[in-house]
Amino acid sequence: MKIFDLAAGADGPEPAVATCSRKACRSEASWQLLWNNPKIHTPERRKIWLACGEHRAWLEDYLQTRGLWKETLALVPDTSSAPIGQDF
Repeated sequence: MKIFDLAAGADGPEPAVATCSRKACRSEASWQLLWNNPKIHTPERRKIWLACGEHRAWLEDYLQTRGLWKETLALVPDTSSAPIGQDF
């Protein structure tokens, strides 16, 4: 047993919820926007922003305008217990 298991309580930690990457938005994400900055990342590297339905178009436009956007994929819920992180 790990120390973090004890801190989480008897029932375990709450499941992580993927939230939208748009500033001040706490809505649940349903899209992944894959991008990279060719000035600093290798061509195969993909960073991910998460988007809710309301902010998907705004975030895509932001990345496309800067030449960073690669593709948008539906966010498939992860059944593992790994924490969900955001990459800004």
